[in-house]
Amino acid sequence: METWEVRRADGEPAAGSAFDDRVAALAHALRLRVETGADHRVDGPGEPACATNRDLYRRLVAEGVRIRGSGRDLAAFLRGWRLAGRAFDGREWLEADEVAAMIVAAGTLDPGADDPAWRSAQYEYVEEPATFAEWEAIVLSQLADLADFAEQGPLDPMASFGTDAPRPEGCRRATMRRWYNFDPRTYLECGVAGTLGGWDEEDGLRIPVPGPYTLLRPEPEPGHHPVGVLGWDVLAELARCGQEYE
Repeated sequence: METWEVRRADGEPAAGSAFDDRVAALAHALRLRVETGADHRVDGPGEPACATNRDLYRRLVAEGVRIRGSGRDLAAFLRGWRLAGRAFDGREWLEADEVAAMIVAAGTLDPGADDPAWRSAQYEYVEEPATFAEWEAIVLSQLADLADFAEQGPLDPMASFGTDAPRPEGCRRATMRRWYNFDPRTYLECGVAGTLGGWDEEDGLRIPVPGPYTLLRPEPEPGHHPVGVLGWDVLAELARCGQEYE
């Protein structure tokens, strides 16, 4: 069995350091970095666990199911995702395994509390976001929207068919107002399906839509292709599709 080990910067093994899955090891190293502020590395075979878009799709869908089952709501997941993402600020590219590890870590980190300042902040909408700061603005805008929804009271049972965020007059945010997904499972499934594809009709979660698309974005073809490194543009699209994709 292959093993990956998490080590401190001085080379010593970290507590609970041995894993039989590279993504789990990367997620543990990321959690330790966020929680302690100290860098940790992962030693082991270099072959990626997420070599294709199908691999990444299945990872994120399974993690969405696990996060929802743990009782963590979408706002708590997004706060955790922001914390995990900040550990990569300054990086231009991430491995697909690192993206998967971010999601795993986001589901287990202490997410902290909402900051009221997020709701009153002004965020620039960027058509093609490509930096950490632009990705973070999307996540903060979504947290602000979710706080506005929560203040209104329970969501309408039909909200998953599409509803607009009740934004205050004059506010600017880095996403469209329209929302379709309100829990970690649907957010992550729609996010990765709308960005990278990788789904299969046998999953039972979606089917090909023939004819002209009415979605905000053309639907990626089902099928599998290799993925290497991913930029913040992909993470930004994943976040926006998580909100807006059906």
